[in-house]
Amino acid sequence: MSGNGAAGEQPATFAFTPENLEKAQAILAKYPKGRERSGVLPLLDLAQRQQGWVSHAAIEEVGRLTGTPRMRVLEVATFYTMYKLSPKGRHHIEVCTNLPCWLRGSDEILRAVRDELGIEVGGETDDGLFSLAEAECLGACVNAPMLQIGDDYYEDLTYESVRELVRKLKVGEPVTPGSQSGRQGACPEGGPTTLKSFCTADKAGGSV
Repeated sequence: MSGNGAAGEQPATFAFTPENLEKAQAILAKYPKGRERSGVLPLLDLAQRQQGWVSHAAIEEVGRLTGTPRMRVLEVATFYTMYKLSPKGRHHIEVCTNLPCWLRGSDEILRAVRDELGIEVGGETDDGLFSLAEAECLGACVNAPMLQIGDDYYEDLTYESVRELVRKLKVGEPVTPGSQSGRQGACPEGGPTTLKSFCTADKAGGSV
């Protein structure tokens, strides 16, 4: 997944908190000496979890800790859309609009977010609580349409269920990730169609 761009007001410096620096060092200890560059991705993720996004200063610090040129770290951060190179809302809503989700109604999912929050793709609410983006395939096609908020997927969505999800997030009510229709995992939408009962041994001791 690619296509991220750098923007936003940049802080002059970045430093991991003592707790996160300890985590960073534990991550780097997993790799052989001289292979610290392998820690670029998890350290960028750690920086984002601390700061809320990945600033140029954070990229510099990750480069320093891993012995990686700044440009190499920037190449990674701009390739993967999981890294946010500008501040986003506390709840950053990413609606998948790739083909399977589009065929299953992702236009209605985007409309639900727009109607509930009054923002367009790329926008952010005035209180900084929500921001909205389109996403390329997030790999949950069987439960389309879907969206991602933070680390969580919300699947089998409808216009109404998305508005209800956003309303709960607005007031801080708990929400449940996963299928919003009650589907278990990636089971068929209408329920099981095969293997509805377990095989049992016959009277002769053989198997059916």
